Amino acid sequence: MSKQLVKLRVRPSRDGNRFSYFLDYLDEDGKRRRISLEHADKRKAKRQCAQFERELRMGIVEPGSLKLSEFLEDSVARTRGQVRESTIVQYRLSMKRLIETIGNVDYLKVAHKDGERYVQACLDRGNSPATANKNLRSLKRLFQLAVQRGQLENNPFRYVQNPKVPRQKVRVYSEKEYLNLIRVAAEFSKKTTLRWDALIITALCTGMRRGELLNTTWKDIDFEMQSIDVTPKKDTKETWQWHIKDNERRTLPLTEEIVNLLTAIQASQPDGYSYVFLPQSRYQHIQQRRLEGSWTVQNGTCPVNNFTRHFKVLLKNAGIEYGQFHDLRRTCLTHWLLNGLSEYDVMRLAGHSDFETTRRFYLAVRQDLVQRARVVSQANPKLSFGTHLARTSFFDGYNKNAFKGNSL
Repeated sequence: MSKQLVKLRVRPSRDGNRFSYFLDYLDEDGKRRRISLEHADKRKAKRQCAQFERELRMGIVEPGSLKLSEFLEDSVARTRGQVRESTIVQYRLSMKRLIETIGNVDYLKVAHKDGERYVQACLDRGNSPATANKNLRSLKRLFQLAVQRGQLENNPFRYVQNPKVPRQKVRVYSEKEYLNLIRVAAEFSKKTTLRWDALIITALCTGMRRGELLNTTWKDIDFEMQSIDVTPKKDTKETWQWHIKDNERRTLPLTEEIVNLLTAIQASQPDGYSYVFLPQSRYQHIQQRRLEGSWTVQNGTCPVNNFTRHFKVLLKNAGIEYGQFHDLRRTCLTHWLLNGLSEYDVMRLAGHSDFETTRRFYLAVRQDLVQRARVVSQANPKLSFGTHLARTSFFDGYNKNAFKGNSL
């Protein structure tokens, strides 16, 4: 007689007054799984047990019960190698937050209301709406993959609304600010191994991201054509694996001034050195970590230590109250648009898939538009407030009688 694959069990309720049936079985990997039948009908439970036994023997297996933590590991195992390591890291973080919110429950029991609770929990924790959106997108993707595999009929988070993200003012450095920044960076570079001046000037000219610049190799630069390519890097003896954001390879312009600066940098480096902006001491340290197996793809996103802290020092020394390195990219893209490049051209050079991303996060309000609106307002007689207010004592009277007789 063959061994029984499925066993019918009884689960009492917490108060002990009720019970329900569930099925225990071993999956194709030999792991014990459990399916709750969620009823107390013995005859029905026996029929379901027999049916599931037949399906297992025929190789027809319905999705089994998995805790959320198990569901995550199952999904990661199925997709590893197909998605980036950074995506898996985000999956793990988002799932950890979900488990903290609703518990490590059966993934089949996750509902729309759990998604709403999750978003609210993110906001209550102090996360920004943008961060809450990012976490929710990761969960939506995880559950949508389960739908595509046939593990779920519907995505429980499909219709969960993303919290609205207030539009932030795009920070663009003025000419005075970035000239001061370059001047301070040139002095600072004499005290450090990182050529901050070359990094900042190249960012202002090309609109490249921090990670793109720090992972640029000499093979990416065409001195004759005065251009620089943004390309992914393979894991080789000289380079480590690095991915482009959104897989957008692109070629960007360099000025003659920058080409001359990069030529001087290359001449100061030893023969065969691969990276343009990465200090040699840091490169040697990374190579040692690679030999030890402690270097990851995530580390390559910003292979320079204390990058943000040092940039803040540069801002302070340049007399700039606030800003970040990414604002150099925003400054570049805004200048491209102001100086005649089309919206499509700016979008393509930025490496974006649609112009809405470029417009919303990278382009400041055009100053010529503000100036033209000001001229129109001044030309309208009905809007000439200055002249009218100079001839009247309206404000004097208003100040004397404001809220007269009222108690605030």
